[in-house]
Amino acid sequence: MTEATEGSVPVHEGAVIAGRYRVLGRAGHGAMGTVWRAKDERLDRLVAIKQLFPDSPADPAAAERTRERTIREARVTARLRHPHAVVVYDVVEQGAAAYITMEYLAARTLTDLLEEHGPLVPEYAAELGAQLASALAAAHAEGVVHRDISPNNVLVTTDGTAKITDFGVAHARGEGTATGRGLVVGTPAYLAPEVADGEEPGFPSDVYSLGATLYTALEGRPPFGTDENQLALLKRVGSGEITPPATSGPVTDAVLRLLRRDPADRPAMAGAARLLTRATAPGVTPAVPPPAAAEPVPTQRRRRFRVAFAATAVVLTAAAVVAATAIPPGREPANAAAQLASAPSGTPPTGSAGPATGSAGPATAEPTRCAARYQVVKSWNGGFQGLVTVRNSGRAGVRGWTVSWATPAGTSIDDLWNGRLVRTGATSVIVNAEWNAELKQGESTTFGFIALARGGNRGMPVTECRPGE
Repeated sequence: MTEATEGSVPVHEGAVIAGRYRVLGRAGHGAMGTVWRAKDERLDRLVAIKQLFPDSPADPAAAERTRERTIREARVTARLRHPHAVVVYDVVEQGAAAYITMEYLAARTLTDLLEEHGPLVPEYAAELGAQLASALAAAHAEGVVHRDISPNNVLVTTDGTAKITDFGVAHARGEGTATGRGLVVGTPAYLAPEVADGEEPGFPSDVYSLGATLYTALEGRPPFGTDENQLALLKRVGSGEITPPATSGPVTDAVLRLLRRDPADRPAMAGAARLLTRATAPGVTPAVPPPAAAEPVPTQRRRRFRVAFAATAVVLTAAAVVAATAIPPGREPANAAAQLASAPSGTPPTGSAGPATGSAGPATAEPTRCAARYQVVKSWNGGFQGLVTVRNSGRAGVRGWTVSWATPAGTSIDDLWNGRLVRTGATSVIVNAEWNAELKQGESTTFGFIALARGGNRGMPVTECRPGE
């Protein structure tokens, strides 16, 4: 039996927290705290319970600071709802302690995965990186800076999906800070150079830390190595001089752009997601693994590591990813105008936009076009998860987009991320979020949603995409 104490409150296997959560065992342990596997006896589901340790267990003031830090972490993390971020359910208090209840995942940290299987192949590293970047872009849109992105804070589930976790030192608009000024926040080997030099972490430093995490996934070591002498390590990080990855193949350029010394030269997190997916699949930017109709899923998963999976590896479930064919540019449903009365007006002509014969005036501007691809990526009794990829299919840049489809009978959108739901009912209409409105030629982005489905109807609607300009 294992036991840990927060203040004066013991936690052990069989203990019940807040009269509701029965502890089943320890799921993970570190210097900062313990994560317990527990059963929510009210809702009959497995949960993870995070317990932080005070600096001095015998000091009531330290216990109170830890309680406040726990509540703050839960509040910050609860702002984010994204399929590639761990979901926080609640924060509960018992005695002098507070505990965070979260979704329980059959997952390992990226650190454990690399130790067991070795470095990842570039394609899979880019896939995981794009998933993490999409979640972190959503966090940035909420004003949340993670500040401690590293392989230890990336979970990889048994189906190969990545989730960012541990916002314990994150900073958000409207929240105080859990760390004092002048302290270096984060894991030293994954810090951005400016943070190692004493500057406050920000959105660009998160981008750098993601790049350092992917560098480790590809090379098997952080860009500046590891050193028990933390001051020496911080000095190397502050120099910003790294050796380009040797085994990253097509992902090299994307990773190096994330690792640029000057924060102003790094892409925003949403741009990082696009870079990583374009690195191995030009023109398509999925936020989750793409369909693999031509290849068995187990084969695809085994090739993600340079070292083959052990016999105990778990492969993806057999739920197939089904895609609808997007309307080619220039083809619009007859009722498009009625469906999109509130959408951006004026779809440009779809033909060639050259100058009129005999005209001495300037050439007509290239039309803007976009296409949308609808997929069902996961389904269950009473609902499903959808993913829509929006691509700039024209030659001119797109600034803003609107995607619509006729809502299948018996279905309704219950939650949506990376976009804004502006109409539901007979027609579902989604417009871009602020951070993914602009798409250059050939670029793409994604939004996802959770839908309720009565009678098991998933539907496979035909989508229409209209550019803003």
